[in-house]
Amino acid sequence: MLSIKDNEITGNKQTGIDLTCYSTEDDGYDYVNDLSCIDEADSEEFARVGLETDDSLRSGTFIQKDNSIVHCQKMTKGVEIKGMASAVKEFPWLEKYMWSLITPEKDEFTRSVNNSLLQGLFIRVEKGVKPEKPLQACFNIAKNGFSQNVHNIIIAEENSEIHIIAGCSTSDHVQSGLHIGLSEFFVKKGATLKYTMIHDWGENICVRPRTAVHVEEGGVFVSNYISLKPVGSLESNPVTILEKNATANFNSVLVAGKDSYMDVGSIVELNGPGARAEIISRAIAAGGTIISRGHIKGNVKGVKGHLECKGLILKDGLLHAIPELSGCTPGVEMSHEAAVGKIDKREIEYLMARGLDENEAVSTIVRGFLNVEIDGLPPELAATIDRAVKETEQDMM
Repeated sequence: MLSIKDNEITGNKQTGIDLTCYSTEDDGYDYVNDLSCIDEADSEEFARVGLETDDSLRSGTFIQKDNSIVHCQKMTKGVEIKGMASAVKEFPWLEKYMWSLITPEKDEFTRSVNNSLLQGLFIRVEKGVKPEKPLQACFNIAKNGFSQNVHNIIIAEENSEIHIIAGCSTSDHVQSGLHIGLSEFFVKKGATLKYTMIHDWGENICVRPRTAVHVEEGGVFVSNYISLKPVGSLESNPVTILEKNATANFNSVLVAGKDSYMDVGSIVELNGPGARAEIISRAIAAGGTIISRGHIKGNVKGVKGHLECKGLILKDGLLHAIPELSGCTPGVEMSHEAAVGKIDKREIEYLMARGLDENEAVSTIVRGFLNVEIDGLPPELAATIDRAVKETEQDMM
């Protein structure tokens, strides 16, 4: 099996996390059979990260609160959605996928997941299955000072097609916490996997995803990554390997408010002729720090890649764009655009001349800047994201 060992970032000056300061024992939560019966406070929190309690809108649902799976149900034939612990027992073959893309010795966070009780999400879409409605998953930290360590495996079999909406959040009373999410994605020949992630963490929450993706011949992987709310420290730099005629598209929308720290990027290895990759990032520093990375590596001839990283600074803070292109052979075609700046006063004056006051003009420009076209979002999720953008505007101004 392919193994991705050394590409992801493993730390920087902000990483100093003492894992011993966090608990891995939760208080236990009751299983909820009916989504509509979820606690009202939880329901409101989950809704902010795109989770629908109307199960008719989804092909399946998975909710993990701390270490407890509080709901898991599939609504469509040909789709499996389970907790990892039960999935490994039911499907012994699953063990060959575990740790096949990421080594457990990569860093202290992968070691922590490997040494923890097996938790997390397993999804498999069978060959040729194309559910009309998306699957949804939610990881929530409800205990103060808790470390949620999960290992997720997602498999899209040949010629299947699925959209997964994943939300991550903390309960309102949580003052500190850590989420380590190790995820391995397998997109088989001719399959399409769209993955939309929405974060709503908290001012003192540390988040350390470790992600790897393997896309076989003709496969398509689309990642939409949205983080508009405060977060203490977030580091994510997934690695994607593309084989012959495979495609990957990454869209990220990031806002760093006061004291938030984000180091977010994507690495794509173009390993087969005809492979294509596009990385699009929109970032706003509004008192916090954003390091926006992107690296496309053309390893064989006949591949194409494009990077676009644009950022606005609205308040004191730091926005550091790091676009990288690596070509290892003749016949690669790659490009990048990067820009960091402020709102153009002429744009504000233009809108004010058409009847908006200054705050309305700035809000309109910010909303337009963050509006990266994300293909295939369900209408209700698009509306959720639009509301989140509008709420975020008030904190940014």
